[in-house]
Amino acid sequence: MPETRPAPVTVPAVRAAKRRHGHPPLVMVTAYDAPGARVCDAAGVDLILVGDSVANVVLGYEDTLQVSVEVMAHHVAAVARTRPGALVVGDLPWLSYHLDPADTVRNGGLLIRAGAQCVKLEGGASRTPMVRALVDAEIPVMGHIGLTPQSVHAMGGYRVQGRDDEAARLLVEAAGALAEAGCFAVVVEGVPEQVGSAVTAALEVPTIGIGAGPHTDGQVLVLHDLLGVTARPARFVRRYAELGEAATAAVAAFAADVRSGAFPSDAEVYR
Repeated sequence: MPETRPAPVTVPAVRAAKRRHGHPPLVMVTAYDAPGARVCDAAGVDLILVGDSVANVVLGYEDTLQVSVEVMAHHVAAVARTRPGALVVGDLPWLSYHLDPADTVRNGGLLIRAGAQCVKLEGGASRTPMVRALVDAEIPVMGHIGLTPQSVHAMGGYRVQGRDDEAARLLVEAAGALAEAGCFAVVVEGVPEQVGSAVTAALEVPTIGIGAGPHTDGQVLVLHDLLGVTARPARFVRRYAELGEAATAAVAAFAADVRSGAFPSDAEVYR
């Protein structure tokens, strides 16, 4: 059974959660709706990320670029209505924080009003004015560097980042710039484990890795991936169940019972 949390997880608590200071690794799971949020919170995760990956995981798009801030607010609200003890992180989607700081704050405010307790954005030093504007507006910010899915076209696909010394150095600098601008944590995605370790060592705020090796201050996976619902998972995904197969078998059994007349039975009929 998961350990019982004494109180809801807060931004200051996450900011202080460095493993080198004796804190256990943070656990973040990406979920998009009330049932998923209830599962994650009952399991005792520390953070629930309402990710823009809802675009391809749930809504059927090829990438994350297709969702608006209004769509993200819709899914944040569904998660927040469950009142989880986990910290709710709302993902700022593509073009919601790229134009100017005022626009960024308005969009961040939409997610906060929907129920997020903080927001996440992708990118390095070029995003620091937006981070500062959000922090000045009392909106806590989580950064995201490395393989940033919103940059899929600029990167030429979903490619591991930081494979050479110069690229690794730039990622460490990017993480430092985000932390200096006020990010309380930084997601590190799709990098060699040495880079994940170097970024973690360089920061006083925690890192949360996804495909970044075992030395970050926490780990995140998408709920649908770890439950075995999605197809073709990335190399860094570990399946903890195969619910997709189980669900298909259950629906197939229902279909067979309907076609044979076995469903509904007398016990399933009102008299």
